[in-house]
Amino acid sequence: MIVDSAPATKRQRFTAVDPMELESAKAKLAAAKEKFGHEIRVFETATASSVPPDVSSNVSEEPEDFYEFTPEDYYRLLGTKKEEKHLKTKKIREAEEAVRRARITKAVIRVRFPDNYILEATFHPSETIKSLLDLLVKVIAHPELPFYIYTTPPKKQIKDFSQDFYSAGFIPGAVVYFSYDLPKGDDGAAASGSYLQEEVMSLQGLDSMIEKMEPDEPSRDESPTTNPPPSVPDQKPAADKKKIKPKWLKL
Repeated sequence: MIVDSAPATKRQRFTAVDPMELESAKAKLAAAKEKFGHEIRVFETATASSVPPDVSSNVSEEPEDFYEFTPEDYYRLLGTKKEEKHLKTKKIREAEEAVRRARITKAVIRVRFPDNYILEATFHPSETIKSLLDLLVKVIAHPELPFYIYTTPPKKQIKDFSQDFYSAGFIPGAVVYFSYDLPKGDDGAAASGSYLQEEVMSLQGLDSMIEKMEPDEPSRDESPTTNPPPSVPDQKPAADKKKIKPKWLKL
């Protein structure tokens, strides 16, 4: 007989929850959200690297004829553009774009630091990239030092801070990289410690701990049992009714 141990495991996790520790973690994250104006979390990546990996070496090269632009490709592309131009007016395209924007309610931005820690923050898609810079000034250990953020690959410094996250293509989420804007050799003080403030670093792992500690919702297999409805006795056929032969049947 095989016994499924999953329900027992869930019950054990439920009984092992420390309410005080759970509430303390929730309160700490809520206080951080109120102080910094955004939901934030901190975690560490699996492999440390101060330089973003070069993904170009992992991409296999295509044969030269793969990039040849044939006449069929030209006419197919031209026909597609003409069809889109005639079928969709400017107002229709703007309406469709408005619907797409309305469906996206948040942008999750991850900022990766050279010490291999990541700060994740949630923004509204209509907020500008400047709001991300304002948040970084509040959470980094050395806000007095100049810094910049960039995307990769290829490495491209973000300079237009007036763009909102939707227009910048940072939805539903994006990864950007942090770096101090200092001459080589002058970044010793900045690199000696953590890039994030100690208060922010203390948030590391709280969200995952909450997920593990909170009891799971009862599954269908664990739904409370209800008394089965009273069984209805099978109806017995009528007692030996005399079989009547149809008149048309002749033996």
